[in-house]
Amino acid sequence: MQTPLIGRSFSLIEKVGLLAILAATLFAGFSEVKQMVRAGHAGVSDLLLLFMYLELVSMVEVYWTAGKLPVRMPLYIAMVALARHMLVDQQLPALDLLGTAVAILLLAVAVVVVRYGHLKLPYRDAIDSRHLS
Repeated sequence: MQTPLIGRSFSLIEKVGLLAILAATLFAGFSEVKQMVRAGHAGVSDLLLLFMYLELVSMVEVYWTAGKLPVRMPLYIAMVALARHMLVDQQLPALDLLGTAVAILLLAVAVVVVRYGHLKLPYRDAIDSRHLS
């Protein structure tokens, strides 16, 4: 059984960690924007990187408010990261390019499976709360 002090301590550590992740993400995002302004242009890979930063901020917000992290969010970020890798590394051998594309496809299938599972096989507490309301 957890004492209230231990529970509050873990909650505080979690909040501080989330703030650190948020601060680092914002710093990286602003640094990237500054670099794009200096360069005078933004490429698709730059925009995908900014999109990944935005998704990380959204992930922190969801975890902060709900206390849970949907599995789909990191999957989306991984898909964008792999797509960006394909764009940035123009010298990828054909087999590596194919492997990366297959990895993106597998992540997309995982998103569909997770989403289907949440709709058709909801968690027990979600079922109970629907019956109570």
